[in-house]
Amino acid sequence: MNNTTYMGMEIALRGLYSAQRGMANVAHNVDNVNTPGYSRQVLDQRAARPLLVANSAGMLGMGSDVVSVDRMRDTFLDEKYWSEAQYLGEWEVKAFIIEEMQTIYNEPSDNGYTKIISDFYSALQTLSTDPSSLSVRAMVKEKGIAIAKYFNSVASHFDHLQEDLNNMVHAKVEEINSLADQIKELNLQIYNYEVMGNKANDLRDRRDYLVDKLSRLINCNAYEVETGLKLPNGEPEKRFVVTISGKALVDHADVVHLKCESRKQKLNFEDIENLFEVSWADGNKISIKSGELKAYLDMRDGNDGLVGLNGEKSPNCRGIPYYQRKMNEFVQVFARTFNEGIIDVDGDGVLDKINGHVDGYTITSQPGDPPCGIRFFTMLGDDGKPLSSADFEAMLLDYAAKNGITDDPSTDYDERMLAGYSLLTARNFSISFDIEDDPSNNIAASDKPGEPGNNENLKTLMGMRHNPYMFMEGMPEDFIKTLISSMGVDGQQYVQSYEIQKAILNQVDNRRQSVSGVSLNEEMVNLVKYQQIYGAAAKMIQTYSEVLDILINRLGV
Repeated sequence: MNNTTYMGMEIALRGLYSAQRGMANVAHNVDNVNTPGYSRQVLDQRAARPLLVANSAGMLGMGSDVVSVDRMRDTFLDEKYWSEAQYLGEWEVKAFIIEEMQTIYNEPSDNGYTKIISDFYSALQTLSTDPSSLSVRAMVKEKGIAIAKYFNSVASHFDHLQEDLNNMVHAKVEEINSLADQIKELNLQIYNYEVMGNKANDLRDRRDYLVDKLSRLINCNAYEVETGLKLPNGEPEKRFVVTISGKALVDHADVVHLKCESRKQKLNFEDIENLFEVSWADGNKISIKSGELKAYLDMRDGNDGLVGLNGEKSPNCRGIPYYQRKMNEFVQVFARTFNEGIIDVDGDGVLDKINGHVDGYTITSQPGDPPCGIRFFTMLGDDGKPLSSADFEAMLLDYAAKNGITDDPSTDYDERMLAGYSLLTARNFSISFDIEDDPSNNIAASDKPGEPGNNENLKTLMGMRHNPYMFMEGMPEDFIKTLISSMGVDGQQYVQSYEIQKAILNQVDNRRQSVSGVSLNEEMVNLVKYQQIYGAAAKMIQTYSEVLDILINRLGV
């Protein structure tokens, strides 16, 4: 028998094997249709090497071979996805955090600032109608406590939120390091598998998926570089590199981790202690330009670009320190104005002195007595209890002296007190011990001694509420409204940026999925196609089997 007798069976067998590989590939694609990061795989099927006919009549075809299984991936779209994902991560986190900060203010509501400050001035108004009423004086005290507690609560919640963001910074750094280690291990597995000419499709998918996750956390670039060497199969040797701001996080089998270290000095006066500073583990500084980590750092440290206590510029965004600073500014100006009567009366930018609470007279003052000198608002001491007016005054004057303002009596007293009020913060804001202990006798309603029914000092104090020059933003309510409005504008910007970035990323991902995604309809068509090919190849083998049966068993009879 001629060798060509079996050649047709060999060709049919090759077709059978190719169809089997095709159906197995379809099964693999369908099974991974919902696997994150999976890339559709296709067969590279080619005509088998032909056989030269002995009489030089030509080349005889030998069927087909499956040369390789390739994954469908567009490198450009991957890089585009990674460059856009970092901004999505940043805006998503900022939008979430600003929403939490807005909740802390609880405004507008029945428990917000507007209601609390209105209740306080309403109590003063009620007292002005009957300055000698002990019950109304007690109510004024309680409303004053409510104002102090409101600011204490807001500051405390901001502190807790800043601590939470600090913990998230540490968690994100650990996540970045973990992803870097996983990418390194995949680099080694892929290299060892492909060094002999194989294709590590599923491992490459897993690596690209890890870079997808990493790109949301921090600004990173990922790419393969040729080393100039050749693999045993003749292909150029490539190494996979992931960089952050130009420095390699992963360089094939080498990883440089990020680290968190507690700051030796606060960046902002408003910060809590022991906030983390992020750097490279080898000691170099890192430039974090976007991603979730950038968002947590910005919202934790952002003080509108002010230079901090350690000489470094804070992030140019309005984060927790900015709003803490504005709250501190409010209580300092509000308490100073109410206590001392130091206020810009006519809007010329120069602080004037009018009657404050210290300049009034209490219900027990007698003719010839000096002004009471009692401050309505002071601060909490180290023991958490309100300071008396005298202790508060001594602390402010001492602070002024230590900060370059002499304690010489010839130096303007109001100037020293003005400087000392920078000690007051939303965290330690309080009514004075004198008011808390004895509101009946220590609230100064009168502007003259020995007149219990006099309410002139109260009128002056209440009039300050409507002074449009108390703050740069206007009246006290205007200050808070402006602060909350600016937070609302920031929140809208973050949400808008997030929605825009989400749409951009979805568009890129849709394009990427059009290349790499698995279509069940397409796979079912392929399955039917391979099924038909398999059946045809089997029929060919059956036909050749019958031919050989006749040739061997019947012609010899």
